[in-house]
Amino acid sequence: MNASAPYLSPSEAARRLGVSAKALRLYEQRGLVAPLRTAAGWRAYGPDEMARAGEIAALRALGLSLAQVARVLGGDSQGLEPALAAHQARLEGEGRRLAHLARQVRDLRAELAAGRTPAIGDLVRLAGTIADPVAAFDLPWPWGGERFELRDLRAITYIVGPLGSGKTRLAMQLAEALPGGRFLPLDRGASPPPTAAVQAAMAWLEEEGAHSSPALFVLLAALEDPSRAALVVDMVEDGLDEATQTALVAYLRKTASAERPLFLMTRSCAILDLGAVGPGEAILLCPANHSLPMRVAAIPGAPGYEAVATCLAPPEVRARTHGLIAMRPPAP
Repeated sequence: MNASAPYLSPSEAARRLGVSAKALRLYEQRGLVAPLRTAAGWRAYGPDEMARAGEIAALRALGLSLAQVARVLGGDSQGLEPALAAHQARLEGEGRRLAHLARQVRDLRAELAAGRTPAIGDLVRLAGTIADPVAAFDLPWPWGGERFELRDLRAITYIVGPLGSGKTRLAMQLAEALPGGRFLPLDRGASPPPTAAVQAAMAWLEEEGAHSSPALFVLLAALEDPSRAALVVDMVEDGLDEATQTALVAYLRKTASAERPLFLMTRSCAILDLGAVGPGEAILLCPANHSLPMRVAAIPGAPGYEAVATCLAPPEVRARTHGLIAMRPPAP
């Protein structure tokens, strides 16, 4: 290696690229990037490796599966058209949102020009710092009926907590309170006949490394239901192996939106990789001591971060407690 060139460790490379270290390892496992090795055997990323990893991250941001990324890097454009169409739709949606905000600003300026003072509420809503609650209810047992309000809806919200923390009851209440909300229980039921959307999603996931299974088909049927609004999923990882969980999260990140939000109960670090949580995602923690559910930032040292981390485990560890539930003790 050229000693004068900057060589980065995997963690530093991931930070500069804006991806998780886990994502970098996945790129390497799929043969998309080959980091160098130091004399001691440590992985190192030089300028060429960083350039290639940056290309991969950019293509992933367009919604391409890892297999599609490999084809595009090899000069094959297969799969680009639907990915670009979906990206265009996202950009146009964001453009409509910004145009709506611009109209509000223009209207407020017109009021000022006419000598009228805009209402404080209009100014506050324009800034977006205070939002009306999208769901509000009194917390069920094991809480004491305290008021809970959900604001600032994200595309994906992870619901985390230890056994007995009340996260399932919170999830069920959320599904009832959210407009058009639906709760997908642990007992998913039988898989309906796959639609074209489900088949397309399954094809993408398989290219990403997922393994087809009845559990995955049932989950995709709920996710791809065109009539659904908010969807709350009980233990989203149930019945899915690690490769499928990793692929599923990549798929959800490219398809989820705040208009059709997802609430995913999980205790798997393959589903909730704290190093990969993006701006369109949030974490709700149900503490073990039954204090109020709290929003937790995916930043080491943030309030609740360590509690969230201790709730998460690799899929093979999670499998040991498969099917366990916390029961409310009988009344004396």
